[in-house]
Amino acid sequence: MHTPHQSAALAHTRWLAITAAIASISVVGIAIGLGIPLLSVILESRGHSASMIGLNTAVAGVASIAAAPLAIPLAVRFGVVPTMLAMILAGASAFVGFYFAPHFWMWFPLRVTLHVALTVLFILSEFWISVSAPPHRRGFVLGLYATVLSLGFAAGPWLFSQIGSKGFLPFGVTFAVTMIAAIPVAAAWRQSPAIKRSDDESRSFAGYIWLVPTATAAVLVFGAVETGGFALFPVYGARMGYSESDAALLLSMIGLGNVVMQVPLGMISDRVRDRRQLLLGCALTGLAGMLALPYLAGNWYVLAVLLFFWGGVVAALYTIGLAHLGARLSGHELASANAAFVFCYGLGMVLGPQAIGIGMDILGDQGFAWSLALFFAAYVALVAWRLAASRSRT
Repeated sequence: MHTPHQSAALAHTRWLAITAAIASISVVGIAIGLGIPLLSVILESRGHSASMIGLNTAVAGVASIAAAPLAIPLAVRFGVVPTMLAMILAGASAFVGFYFAPHFWMWFPLRVTLHVALTVLFILSEFWISVSAPPHRRGFVLGLYATVLSLGFAAGPWLFSQIGSKGFLPFGVTFAVTMIAAIPVAAAWRQSPAIKRSDDESRSFAGYIWLVPTATAAVLVFGAVETGGFALFPVYGARMGYSESDAALLLSMIGLGNVVMQVPLGMISDRVRDRRQLLLGCALTGLAGMLALPYLAGNWYVLAVLLFFWGGVVAALYTIGLAHLGARLSGHELASANAAFVFCYGLGMVLGPQAIGIGMDILGDQGFAWSLALFFAAYVALVAWRLAASRSRT
């Protein structure tokens, strides 16, 4: 039993660790939001085709998928904080390398290095947050994390619009912003979690993907819907008769819903007995929104309201999925499952744009909504089956 003084010290320690992990990854989010469009603009100004720019960007997804299984072995070997600090330095250095790389082929290993570093940072930060969050407030803390991270991603493009793409300045700013992430991580070094592999641990990385399938499938669906939806919504919007700016504003409504709704939904998840029921509700909302989209697409204002709520609820698949993972597992199992979680997000990023693009080619304009609906329907079936199986065992 903890004394009141010990309990207060424990709470302080937890919040120091949570703040460090959230601050570090959110600063990295700003750097990503600034850096990714910067690289595309520079490649275009050098005369590279859109397909080549796309190919160089796609390497990021492949690097993330490849890096996910490496994160926990690195943290077991070197420790969580040393690994995170090394990745911050590697990512920042790789980014500056783009400025000094004279040949296009050099951008491929730099892009791989950058996104390996970012993937390991995300995995270890989310593990640190899940371990440090009090069990009864895990959803709230992860909602806070998702909100601050979203704000970081939004701040990046704004910063890019202020400093432009000329000269070394944007690279220097991105390097400096990324290195700032090292400060909170180093400050909370003593509160970082240790990851120790148990002697009887024999599960493969693939095994962790299936360990909590409702969580890993949730993030795969979110990765597919977010990446594919954002990539192809401008095309869908144009076919529906919207101007480029009106379509962009509709995308902003999705992002705004994401920012506003993660903390409230996270808090709700702390009060439900089984988070899978809430994940089912989020998926049903996503499915209903896409089934309604073809009928509401003609009215911009109605569509904006729909996408605001739809975007916020669907983004909770990530937040609540992560909370569900943290509630079910601990220690090395949680760390490895967190890596599998991020792996599935990367897999969704690869599958989503392809599936939605094919759907639009086969079914026309409405293939956009039907393809997204298919992802949600598959997830609804999975969660319903898992819930039914749980009831049959009790």
